[in-house]
Amino acid sequence: MMKHNSILKLLGINLPFKNLFKNKTGNIHGTFITMPFLISGSILLLIIICCVLSPVIAPFGESEQNLESSLAQPSAKHLLGADKMGRDIFSRLLYGGRVTLVSALCVVIISVIIGAPLGLFSGFYGGKFDSITGRLCDVLLSFPSLLLAFLFVAALGRGMINAVLALGIVYVPMITRLVRSLTLVEKNKTYVEAAKSIGFSRPYILFRHILPNCIDTLMVQLTLDLAYAILDLAALSFIGLGVSPPTADWGAMLQEGRNFLLMNPLMALAPGGAIVITVISLNIFSDCITQYLDPQGRVLPSFEKMEKRLSRMRRIQDAHRNEADGN
Repeated sequence: MMKHNSILKLLGINLPFKNLFKNKTGNIHGTFITMPFLISGSILLLIIICCVLSPVIAPFGESEQNLESSLAQPSAKHLLGADKMGRDIFSRLLYGGRVTLVSALCVVIISVIIGAPLGLFSGFYGGKFDSITGRLCDVLLSFPSLLLAFLFVAALGRGMINAVLALGIVYVPMITRLVRSLTLVEKNKTYVEAAKSIGFSRPYILFRHILPNCIDTLMVQLTLDLAYAILDLAALSFIGLGVSPPTADWGAMLQEGRNFLLMNPLMALAPGGAIVITVISLNIFSDCITQYLDPQGRVLPSFEKMEKRLSRMRRIQDAHRNEADGN
């Protein structure tokens, strides 16, 4: 079995920064900077930069119309074509990405602001507060998250602000349960007993000692929640409960483009592809963080060990096959 470098040379890949992948023993595994991390991080960084700089990058305004360019095909003037109102799809994709990403980030922030303190107090104090919080979380988690968001938005009224508030409330039980479970583990450790013996107050111990030790796992969950929030916000906008026209949003653009798939498929493919690429990159990025934070996942098995393991499995399969043929 060839080594990492041999495979890279065979594929014709020459990495000028390959030393970043080496650990102290010289192997190219067991480090935080991996190819999936670099690729997903670069894609996310590119998407964020393009969305933030959309007023500078976009060749047209968000709602700038030109009926002469209605349903225009991709060209030098319109990179991804134009919609039925003659608005540039590429420009609206950039502006819509800014709305989608900021809204998803607000959903995560709301869920953390409400859910993290509830989880900390519930896990640390227990008792009736823990029971009441647990039952409320059970009630909210008993409904599908997207259906519950539909109900909240229908009650509050359509609009992106109400959609963000609804999803933020829906995501609270997941954060509360996670922080509570982490607090239950941390509060029985020696450093908490030492802090109590010194005379620190309980709120100080919670927010100064226990919460920082929960940040690592919480960050992984928040990265996943950000991807879920993008999907849920796109779904709300797709059925008309999100942004109001003519504001651009990936979900709203997808809904507008589905009626013109034969005339200009990029009207739907462009926002749909942006959603898929962003969500997949966030999931891969979260997996890389999880792998690094897990002590058992930092050092990956070498190719020699994998080869021996596969050879052992093949021998076992061959033995079973020969035994079956003999019978």
